[in-house]
Amino acid sequence: MSAAPATLRMVESSDTEALWPLPGAASSRLVSVQRDPTVVRLARHVWELGRLVVRTPLRAAAAHLSVTDDVDKVRAASGTGTGTGTGWTVPVTGPAEATADPHEAVHNRRTLAGRSHGPHDAIVCIRPRTVSGLRPVPGTES
Repeated sequence: MSAAPATLRMVESSDTEALWPLPGAASSRLVSVQRDPTVVRLARHVWELGRLVVRTPLRAAAAHLSVTDDVDKVRAASGTGTGTGTGWTVPVTGPAEATADPHEAVHNRRTLAGRSHGPHDAIVCIRPRTVSGLRPVPGTES
C-alpha cells in the first residue's frame, strides 16, 4: 500500500525574507501591462544595489510605470507519493526604468550574459515597492 502524497500549504514570507533567494536565481518572468494585453517575457536578472536589474526581450519603452518580475524555484512532488515538493516564488513589483548610462548597460549585458534577445533586448532596473514570497511547507489539511 502506498502512502498518500504529503499535503503542502503555502506560507507567506516577510518582505526581507522574500528577498533572500533572489541572488541565487538567475532567471525569471517579467510581467508588463501594455495598454490592454499583459505581456510576459522570460528574463535574466541580478540583484544590485537594492534593485533588480533585468535583461529581457521587451522594448525598453514598454517597461514603464510598474512591472512585476516573478522569480521562482520549484521542485514538484514526485508522482510516487514520496516527494514533498519544495521551492519558493517571489514576485517583485515596482517602477522600472531603462538603463540610461551606456557603461552600466555594458556591465549589465556582461553580467547577464547567456541569452541574446535580438532587437528588443532591454536592460531595465526595478526598484522594489512590493515584495512577497511564498514557499510550500508540509502541513495538514484544514
